[in-house]
Amino acid sequence: MSRIGRAPIPVPDGVTVAINGQHVTVKGPKGELSHTVVSPITIAQEGGELLVSRPTDRAPHRSLHGLSRSLVANMVEGVTKGFEKRLELVGVGYRAQMKGKDLEIAAGFSHPVIMTPPDGITFETPAPTQIVVTGIKKETVGQVAADIRKVRPPEPYKGKGIKYEGEVIRRKVGKRA
Repeated sequence: MSRIGRAPIPVPDGVTVAINGQHVTVKGPKGELSHTVVSPITIAQEGGELLVSRPTDRAPHRSLHGLSRSLVANMVEGVTKGFEKRLELVGVGYRAQMKGKDLEIAAGFSHPVIMTPPDGITFETPAPTQIVVTGIKKETVGQVAADIRKVRPPEPYKGKGIKYEGEVIRRKVGKRA
């Protein structure tokens, strides 16, 4: 059989995969995730890897194949290593601190902004100007980090705001006399 239309995903030791028709459940040291694969795409476990395959090379099948493979690969990586997003607060008086499980952000408003983590997400503040969002589900980690950034997005004139670690803010010149 040719390898076209098949994409293997290696399954590390300590991870168990249960496939029930189109429903995939992955259990690992950090937790358990499940997903239902779209119908024309098939998934099978052969040896120490998962094989995601498509019926034809038509464009809709190719796109669904790539999406399904990425989602399952992210599930495997999530239950083994987990995911994290790092944010930085830039500006005078901008800081973050933990209040129990909640995150309290002072970002130049008249009041602190309190963010409660959804299930499976944890916050850390290694420094007053840094926030680390961790979890096993990549989509949720990215969405929560985007919600935190949305509290005070970085502005282009002074560069103040909440930005991702390593994000480059394009600066504008401002007024000229």
